[in-house]
Amino acid sequence: MADNIILSKLDGLKARFEEISQKITDPAVLADMKQFVQLNKEYKEIQPIIAACENYKTVYNNIAEAKDVLANEKDEEFREMARLELAELEPKLPILEEEIKLLFIPKDPQDDKNAILEIRGGTGGDEAAIFAGDLLRMYTHYIETKGWKYEINSQSEGTSGGYKEVVLKVIGQGVYGTLKYESGVHRVQRVPQTETQGRVHTSAASVAVLPEAEEFDIELNMNDIRKDTFCASGPGGQSVNTTYSAIRLTHIPTGIVVQCQDQKSQLKNFDKALEELRTRIFNLEYQKYLDEIASKRKTMVSTGDRSAKIRTYNYPQGRITDHRINYTIYNLGAFMDGDIQDCIDHLIVAENAERLKESNL
Repeated sequence: MADNIILSKLDGLKARFEEISQKITDPAVLADMKQFVQLNKEYKEIQPIIAACENYKTVYNNIAEAKDVLANEKDEEFREMARLELAELEPKLPILEEEIKLLFIPKDPQDDKNAILEIRGGTGGDEAAIFAGDLLRMYTHYIETKGWKYEINSQSEGTSGGYKEVVLKVIGQGVYGTLKYESGVHRVQRVPQTETQGRVHTSAASVAVLPEAEEFDIELNMNDIRKDTFCASGPGGQSVNTTYSAIRLTHIPTGIVVQCQDQKSQLKNFDKALEELRTRIFNLEYQKYLDEIASKRKTMVSTGDRSAKIRTYNYPQGRITDHRINYTIYNLGAFMDGDIQDCIDHLIVAENAERLKESNL
């Protein structure tokens, strides 16, 4: 039964929680920063599960006691109190069970991290670049409503507006766990600004969301990195085209290249470029984890298949359709202004349902 599973898991979790509590005060662990960070993270993940299980246990025991009163107590006043308590507590139990089942499912270990968000204009030429600019505006508005912050690392503007490519770092609590659902190909159907006949065209932009690698996630050998400097272009003031402040880093073993030109300071651009490089190298390994998930699931919600068409934005009908979960709404204007939380919430519910099936809880 579900209750036996929950209560038995609680005992194991408590033992692990106490073990971690002791370890994180051990001088040997404190001296090993990587181990300390990992244990502290696990401690924070287990804490809310134990609190939820304890609450469940209290409700479960109170129900058992109320049933015992009804079965054995002769005093009608006590029996009535027990009936009232049962009426209040019994509906709560299945709700608590479902909440705890979700808590028991292992989270993606990267969900709490900051993210690198990359938007590229795809098929459709100038219109694709303009659409990439529209997506950037949509995401930055959404980021602001969440109280997160963002920094643009690099950008390449389109000839008629928008961006051929733009890369930004998004900073906040649980950023990757929320934005990861946006990875994939976004298709737009509308009359382009450059169209004189009024015909609807289809173009696309790709979005990639990567969890930001922390310093302890990957060790970089600086001898494997080639550093180039060049003059920055685009917004940034008079000095932007006259000083070699922009940085390009090439990781020789993997061939990964990143660049940053957002800051006037070469040192700041180097630090930001190094962060992004670390993230992209880390994601080579992380992609294997995503591929493993994709092989197990019938539908792909957040598997990181960045070549999959995930969403269509139809301007003539004012419609947005997310093809992964057959989600369709007709508020395109608000959506493009950053009102995308409802869609993300539906994706989270769909993924949680899949994870529950996998867990057999």
